[in-house]
Amino acid sequence: MERRRKKRRRLKRPVRNVLIVLCVFIAALIVYNLTIKPDKSYTEETENKEKSDAVEVSKNEPVQTTIKISAAGDFTLGTDESFTYAGSFPDEAQKNGLPYFTAELGDVFKQDDLSTVNLEGPLTNATEKAVKKFRFKGDPSYVEILQLAGIESVNLANNHTFDYLQKGYDDTIATLKKNKIGYFGYENTYVTTVKGVKIGVLGYEGWDDTEETRAKVKAGIEEVKNQGAEIVLVHFHWGVERQYVPTSSQQTLAHFAIDNGADLILGHHPHVVQGIEEYKGKFIVYSLGNFMFGGNRNPSDKDTYVFQQTFHLTDGQLTDKKEIKVIPFSISSVPDRNNYQPKLLTGDEAVRVKNKIIDVSNQIQGSDWTKYEVQ
Repeated sequence: MERRRKKRRRLKRPVRNVLIVLCVFIAALIVYNLTIKPDKSYTEETENKEKSDAVEVSKNEPVQTTIKISAAGDFTLGTDESFTYAGSFPDEAQKNGLPYFTAELGDVFKQDDLSTVNLEGPLTNATEKAVKKFRFKGDPSYVEILQLAGIESVNLANNHTFDYLQKGYDDTIATLKKNKIGYFGYENTYVTTVKGVKIGVLGYEGWDDTEETRAKVKAGIEEVKNQGAEIVLVHFHWGVERQYVPTSSQQTLAHFAIDNGADLILGHHPHVVQGIEEYKGKFIVYSLGNFMFGGNRNPSDKDTYVFQQTFHLTDGQLTDKKEIKVIPFSISSVPDRNNYQPKLLTGDEAVRVKNKIIDVSNQIQGSDWTKYEVQ
């Protein structure tokens, strides 16, 4: 019996040893939690607070947006059917293919956010013509030239849009729609969203500054603003051919459009460049001249340019910051004729055309706009 008691005592001793080790381990854990874990908890709380503060600051920082818009003058993608000579626009298209026409453009229209030009003539296979001296049209396939150039939208309000009557006009709109090219002018408005900002574009024939024209312009600006447009561009087809100084009605109509909410005025029709004016912090480009013009085999003045403006917005609202660029071009890449291949100018020729634009600007209200140019 005594032997059995000793055996039980011998069996309990290892248990006691295990319990002692277990107690020491638990005590160590308690010490660790009391000393180390509070520091870790404090670090996590600090990090979470810093993250929360950073989110709060991010929420309060204004969102800055820039939108670069390019504009060029007359695009007559085609010609008068009576111009059947070698080297006409259709002849060049047949011989060289459509990429030929954009080969010397560089990426000027591809590196912006929105490009807009004047489409001077319908894209149609219609045959019934208007009764007038020159009637332009181009094959509907020529719309690809706009795509190759990187041009997103075109003005239709000009004196050649209806050269092939209503059929030609309807065909043009159908072709533009099919190929996802925006269009505007007359009753058509174009509203597009770029970087979350809505841009409204309008086009009118502005031969005279009349109450009727003013009413249309005012209503058009109100319409696109009601659709949420933060930036409003207005194209005017106006002025006198081959005149380098705008008429007084061009000026008063442009001022009226800006007074009623336009942010940039873009003009064409004279077939030569006219000056740039700053009015109430907005720019008026009175005539961009020809650009890709199939209506004349060899105009005496081949100078033209692309006007670019970068608009700055804060939290989606347009600011007063002004940034522009005048990019000199020739309508032809060869000097002895018009080959319908606009060429980006460099060197002395670029300087000459730029000085010409400054000179004609000084015949209006001066050329202070040059201080807003970026290189």
